[in-house]
Amino acid sequence: MAGQVFCLVLILVLLLVTAGTVALFVEGRQSSMDEARARTMSVAGTFANSPGIVPALESAHPTAILQPRAEKIREQTHVDSVVVANTHGIRYTHPDPALIGKHIVGPYDEALAGRSYTRTFTGSQGPAVSSVVPVERPDGSVVGLVAVAITVETVNSAADRSIPPSVAVAVVALALTTGAAALVSRRLRRQTHGLEPAEMTRMYEHHDAVLHAVREGVLIIGPDHRLNLANDEARRLLGLPPDAEGRAVADLGLAPGTAALFASGGSVSDEVLRSGNRLLAVNLRPTDERGGPPGTVVTLRDTTELRAVTGQAESVTERLLLLYEASARIGTTLDVTRTAQELADVATPGFADATTVDLVGPVPPGEDPVVSDDGGLEMRRTAIAASEAGRPLYPLDRKVGFVPSRTRAVHVRIDSENLEQEVITRIGRRYWDPERLRGLLDHGFHSMISVPLHARGVVLGLVNFWRLGDSERFDDDDLSFAEELVARAAVSVDNARRYTREHEMAVTLQRNLLPRGVPDQNALDVAHRYLPARAGVGGDWYDVIPLSGARVALVVGDVVGHGVHAAATMGRLRTGIHNFSALDLAPDELLGHLDELVGRIDREEADGGVEITGATCLYAIYDGVSGNCAVAGAGHPGPILVLPDGTVECPEVPAGLPLGVGGMPFEAAEFHVPEGSRLVLYTDGLVEGRGRDIETGLELLRDSLAGRDRTPEQTCDDVLSAMLPEQPGDDVALLVARTHVLDPGQVARWGVATDPAAVAGVRKKVAQWLADRGLYEEAFTTELILSELVTNAVRYGEGPIEVRLLYDRNLICEVSDTSSTAPHLRYAATTDEGGRGLFLVAQFAERWGTRYTETGKVIWSEQTVGESDGEGPVGAGLFGDDLFGADVPDDDAPDDGTRGDGTRGDDASGDGTLGGGVLSGGPSDRPDPR
Repeated sequence: MAGQVFCLVLILVLLLVTAGTVALFVEGRQSSMDEARARTMSVAGTFANSPGIVPALESAHPTAILQPRAEKIREQTHVDSVVVANTHGIRYTHPDPALIGKHIVGPYDEALAGRSYTRTFTGSQGPAVSSVVPVERPDGSVVGLVAVAITVETVNSAADRSIPPSVAVAVVALALTTGAAALVSRRLRRQTHGLEPAEMTRMYEHHDAVLHAVREGVLIIGPDHRLNLANDEARRLLGLPPDAEGRAVADLGLAPGTAALFASGGSVSDEVLRSGNRLLAVNLRPTDERGGPPGTVVTLRDTTELRAVTGQAESVTERLLLLYEASARIGTTLDVTRTAQELADVATPGFADATTVDLVGPVPPGEDPVVSDDGGLEMRRTAIAASEAGRPLYPLDRKVGFVPSRTRAVHVRIDSENLEQEVITRIGRRYWDPERLRGLLDHGFHSMISVPLHARGVVLGLVNFWRLGDSERFDDDDLSFAEELVARAAVSVDNARRYTREHEMAVTLQRNLLPRGVPDQNALDVAHRYLPARAGVGGDWYDVIPLSGARVALVVGDVVGHGVHAAATMGRLRTGIHNFSALDLAPDELLGHLDELVGRIDREEADGGVEITGATCLYAIYDGVSGNCAVAGAGHPGPILVLPDGTVECPEVPAGLPLGVGGMPFEAAEFHVPEGSRLVLYTDGLVEGRGRDIETGLELLRDSLAGRDRTPEQTCDDVLSAMLPEQPGDDVALLVARTHVLDPGQVARWGVATDPAAVAGVRKKVAQWLADRGLYEEAFTTELILSELVTNAVRYGEGPIEVRLLYDRNLICEVSDTSSTAPHLRYAATTDEGGRGLFLVAQFAERWGTRYTETGKVIWSEQTVGESDGEGPVGAGLFGDDLFGADVPDDDAPDDGTRGDGTRGDDASGDGTLGGGVLSGGPSDRPDPR
């Protein structure tokens, strides 16, 4: 339709423009001809009546006078020719001089008669318009004539000059008219949405039919709040009068709230209004949102019959959403109490006004619930959630008896007459408090659902849902929903209970495998902490192991994984470290042996289908004599050294590969530790955590250690407070040791010549050193031990030989040489002359052993100071007189090794040693050549 209108307008405009152009052209030609007649007549008359024209005609040479004047007039008046002729028609002037003197063309009788005229004729210049005027004497006689002509070509050229402006005007008019027609057509197309007339007619018919046949009321309200349109359903639902259209909304007889809503002009979705006995769902939308006319469209639906069905659907939807929320919120942790509280919080107030959860046994339980002899279970109130406070419900941790005689949910009306009997028989409560019943009734409780909490065939507790006040009573659908909700929560509670049992077992195993206390030693003041992980016990451990020579080993480690398996692996590694430490190995050598042990464990567990074990470890040996510390690590964070002034240092320790990886040796680092410093060893759970990388954790740890001087116990507390404000996500082991150094007066060193006679001098120096410290009772035993150890070093070792005595908690004797072989304890036969020396050393010393160094070995023994048998000299009667006899020197023995009576103890050797080979490390004490 828009296209047709456009074409029609365009054709009309073209016709009008064409007709106008033709009319302008014709009119221009006619106007030009009229103008040519008027101009020629005017020029001819003016020239004919000009002064001097008559004398010129009567002169002897009129051409000489008139030709210049005629040409000048012709040029000034823009005519084609000005001709002056006599009464005989002979030309005196002409634009073409060749024609002067010739007879003019055409009749001129009228001019000789004294009349002027204009005519069109064809002359020498072609068709032209010519005007002829007679030249008269004063007496009126004609003396000649003047003819002025303009060719038709000149006339047409003048007319043609007006055609372009006319055409331009026509084109502009055509363009403007076409543009206006296009705009009108476009607007019409937009308003009709590009529809054909037939389609518009069909649409209107369908629109009218649908508008009045649809089961939904439709109102269109204009911007002036007047009703523009109302279909039949809207009239029926609202009871509108027949003449409602065109009237103001406020005058339609609607309720004030409904009329105000309709006239508001806003957007409303599914707002429920009451119209008589109907409930109407009302929707309002502006009509000008997408370029339509201003106003409001209102749709109405009768929801009276669907209200009940909708309510049920909404209830089902709410229950599904509540179940989904329960799946997301219940069981977020493996804590039984937390899980029970999550169940109560989910159910309140979405399902019940109050919810209580009672669980069997102590919370969290460690074992499966056990039914008592009277068939009941002792439960405790574990969780409560109520929409309002002050409810007359049992408080938390209150004991509640329950007889597990059912697994289905039970619905009870609290205001029933036989409530006490129902509570005892149907719910299974072992007792009932009448005062509690009165409190429930006073607070408006009217119904309850009781659901046993059971999973995997075990009754775990009881969940009660309560409603009160204006809330609807529980029905059968609520009963089914309560069972579904509790069934989902029961699995989480049972998982938490089982995890609690396993967690307690792992924690118990872990703590039993960790050191019960710190062994007695004076080199270090030690404090330690172990914190199990929040989600499960790992394999972190620490250890303090006293070594020979006033040295102490500090150990921290971490086994990969959590649970009983990690704790058991930790125990195996700790045992291995103790065994390897007994060999007095260097830190790097010990980690090498431990790496082989972890590799064997890995292979064993891989064959058994158990996950591969991995571990990290840091092993440090602190020497209480020199103050030096040797450290080696296997994939573990290095130690931190806090100097006495509070400065924090991080000694560089080669990291090494974790235990069990194998293939690379371990390296040890040694550094000096000033006395009074604190060595801090820890596992990665202290510095790493969720949302914190290890670099940030180390920086925070250094900050917490810096500053004032603190005891190791205070240091542990401060570090844990700063690093772990909450329970850690991984195990944490922390070991803090303050260092001490033996006083120089507690250490003695003597060099020994590689001569058996030098043993006597050693005995003398040792006796004097012990006497200076009041250790008189230890002198004989110490001389006896050192005599054997020095004699063995002199006879079978390599120099230089050195003797060192340390007086710490015990008395330590050390004999060092540069040989890499050491004697070992053996039983001597009755026919052997010697071989009993090391056996006696083992009997008299608390401990003894061999320690290898970079330059050789050290044979050491440790004696408990102040302990003796109280019956004569040490060793007297131990093996009978056949062993010692008269060879045991008395206190007055001379320094040269002779006995008190002047004879030597060994008549054969005379070397000054005790016992003539009995304590001299005879053949039986030689190193095994194999």
